[in-house]
Amino acid sequence: MDRQRTDKNEETSAQGRPTLKTLAFMTGLGVTTVSRALKDAPEIGAETRRRVQLVAKQIGYRPNRAGVRLRTGRTNVISLVLNTDREIMSFVSDIIYGVSEVLAETPYHLIVTPYSRSQDPMEPIRYLVETGSADGVIISRTQPNDPRARYMLEHGMPFATHGRTDMGLVHPYHDFDNHAFAMEAVRRLASMGRRRLALLSPPPGLTYYGHTLNGFADALSEVGASEIPFNTVSIDQSIEQIRTRTAQLMRRENRPDGFVSSGAAATLALVAGIEDAGLRLGHDVDVVSKQSSDLLHLFRPQLLVVNENFRLAGSELARSVLGWIGGAAPGSLQGLSAASHVLSLSQAVLV
Repeated sequence: MDRQRTDKNEETSAQGRPTLKTLAFMTGLGVTTVSRALKDAPEIGAETRRRVQLVAKQIGYRPNRAGVRLRTGRTNVISLVLNTDREIMSFVSDIIYGVSEVLAETPYHLIVTPYSRSQDPMEPIRYLVETGSADGVIISRTQPNDPRARYMLEHGMPFATHGRTDMGLVHPYHDFDNHAFAMEAVRRLASMGRRRLALLSPPPGLTYYGHTLNGFADALSEVGASEIPFNTVSIDQSIEQIRTRTAQLMRRENRPDGFVSSGAAATLALVAGIEDAGLRLGHDVDVVSKQSSDLLHLFRPQLLVVNENFRLAGSELARSVLGWIGGAAPGSLQGLSAASHVLSLSQAVLV
């Protein structure tokens, strides 16, 4: 009965939208044959399958999602859950591009599920799980003990995290090696004679905050440099807050002569604060920053950068979720991007 209802849904979709009946008319085949050809049914000849699928692509045919769900129990949807208050636009656009690029070769579609600072981060996750609105979920801003990951594991929802957890549970993830980034940044500053270093850190509470902090501390010990505390702000603060507090810090007698910054947008504010204090970048102080695009070279050529590829992260996260849906072991779907060497911006443009 459900099969009959599915075929009926496909045959009678909204006026103007190509349907199974449209494909049947254009190919001279029956509706049932067309439906099976689109699903690569082995009883349909290879040439017929190719012809039907080519015509479907040419006229923009898309299967009716309600029908697909009735037939298979799946939505063919992957949801990317994003905090709209916190995620910067370069991250959003790049990670969406990476996910979409992978899904384009599959029957799956991407939906973005936003939530705001005023919401409980669990709300969109509960909604997706309880309503069965997606077959898989991708989350960011991962915490060491992340209740979203635990909830989805308990409810059997395939997912992947941008960043790692630290709660002894195995799940897919893709992460950037922020410990290595911080160590490499400190080493580079020390090689330039910088001895008093400050860290503009990730937001406390997220897993990569601890990774970055540990890498920074390990490298300080290795090179014999000292830390100038700068824990009144993180890259989550507003540009104006970062700028003001940087200027305050740089007007002190025991000011830093080097900074490690965890985010490109925050680096813009950091440099503005340095200059507000009457100091010169590349002369009085040097900055090593992460960036995800070639933005910083348009701002100050004296900046030193390490590139983090969010498009790659999106692609790997999409592959991980699809792999779990396809039956792969979650522990085999984990990836860590290596931090590249610190580059001058003239080098970064060429990479």
